[in-house]
Amino acid sequence: MELTFVDVRPGEPDMTAEVGPLIRTLRPALTADGFAAFAGEAHEQGLVFTAARDNLGRYLAVATHRVLATSRGRTLFVDDLVTALDARRAGVGARLMDELEIRARKAGCERVELDSGVTNHGAHRFHHTCRMAITALHFTRDLS
Repeated sequence: MELTFVDVRPGEPDMTAEVGPLIRTLRPALTADGFAAFAGEAHEQGLVFTAARDNLGRYLAVATHRVLATSRGRTLFVDDLVTALDARRAGVGARLMDELEIRARKAGCERVELDSGVTNHGAHRFHHTCRMAITALHFTRDLS
């Protein structure tokens, strides 16, 4: 399957029509308006929305990511990665991860990192397939 990787910016028609619905399959509590607000604010903070499109122009997967300077070196951090249900197990997600690795190397990063929910076992299998290791636990404190 031929794939093209494109960066989509807030305000572009494909952000609302294609990228938003894909991200919202991963984040179902996020409304369309909530996604638009998040995308605009996060993009201003450096978040990049990279999508994988097939040769028919269908959006099959999307990753949101940013380069961070950390005490452990430069890191490409993946906030979200989602593949359309009908494109899973076709190698699309793995090829998107390969694209992110290429971008990370070009940006002088030492690693690619992401968080994955503790109950998302399918994602965990995918991340292990992509040669990722579990190296930390992520803790949160809700302020509501």
